[in-house]
Amino acid sequence: MKTFDEALYFLLGDVKPTDKTETIAIHSALGRVLAESIYADVNVPPHNNSMMDGYALHSYDLEHNSVLDVSQRIPAGSEALPLKPGTAARIFTGAPIPEGANMVVMQEETETQGDNQVRITATKVVPQQNIRLTGDDIKDGDEILKKGHKLRPQDLGLISSIGFAEVTVFKPLAIATFTTGCELLEPGEAPQKGKVFNANRYVLAGLIPALGFELIDLGIVQDTLEATVEAMKQAALLADVVVTTGGVSVGEEDHIKPAIEQLGSLDMWKVKMKPGKPLVYGDINGTPFIGLPGNPVSAFATFNLFAHPYLLKMQGANEIKAKPIWLEAAFESPQPVFRRDFARAKLVNKNQKTYVTIYPNQGSGVLTSTVWAEGFVVIPEDTIIAKGDKVAFYPFNPINE
Repeated sequence: MKTFDEALYFLLGDVKPTDKTETIAIHSALGRVLAESIYADVNVPPHNNSMMDGYALHSYDLEHNSVLDVSQRIPAGSEALPLKPGTAARIFTGAPIPEGANMVVMQEETETQGDNQVRITATKVVPQQNIRLTGDDIKDGDEILKKGHKLRPQDLGLISSIGFAEVTVFKPLAIATFTTGCELLEPGEAPQKGKVFNANRYVLAGLIPALGFELIDLGIVQDTLEATVEAMKQAALLADVVVTTGGVSVGEEDHIKPAIEQLGSLDMWKVKMKPGKPLVYGDINGTPFIGLPGNPVSAFATFNLFAHPYLLKMQGANEIKAKPIWLEAAFESPQPVFRRDFARAKLVNKNQKTYVTIYPNQGSGVLTSTVWAEGFVVIPEDTIIAKGDKVAFYPFNPINE
């Protein structure tokens, strides 16, 4: 049984990133991963411009007179004429600085005089004040985003600011899923003794598209070796990765392990963690396979902690690992645990300070804990947690970004 760190290191070390790309419009690129770095071919801003509404002038002219004729008006988006010596230009935020001006005085520090003059009332002026220089944000030739970057709304704005209408990104991975268990009912069916409603199918149906992947849902598979083998063959043909829930333990009705051994290779089984010990990794005729536990919380936790970073790396993303927030515990865990515990937790505020606390029932079947919680708190192996101790908190949203 591998430790959590060993299992994650092994899993990520085995990833073969996709090389399938496509070029798409930027308005469709949110959440996609860049397949090539982006370099600017323009300056941003493309010209010296005013940082505010006011008057553009040359500092030399103020040494002789605080009242200047207004020789032109320059709105944003217009072309400025060279500034006549001894005059000022009425200018607006974003408008180009006219040749011959070396500063902008904001309008709050001026007074208009009749129709065509302005008095400068500022007590202190310096050359270049209130001027945003050419290339202040981006210079021609700058690398603005690297290959492997997952695009956020602000990134789309940055790309747009250099005039790019399209980007080259990796094609979304296709993820095939199915759930196993003769005890499963679909929502809407009548309750039956000995059966439970299928929650895992719909957790995966939310998690996978939310990460930007294509979901191929093959539904519920019967608890037989034959049915499991056939489902795996179909999934491997349709998808880049196969992710299942259930059937990964060692009972007579658990067929994932023998099916994998029949069709491909079983490279990892069991992780020293809680919840989620029975985690399977291998391949089906060369297609990667991740088998999550059947307990709903275990499936949710192992997907976030293992499948999520694995799939992001396979998608070509650079940033794949979670970053913890270190907070003081508002709970205690007085008994040391053999397996690393990922407790469902949420933030609480006391006396203007943020702490983290855990759900009182940490059972692997208590799906309400994942709805109540905002993330995981890590309780390391063989460790006692007292109130006030610093603990690592990993938010669910997003767990690895």
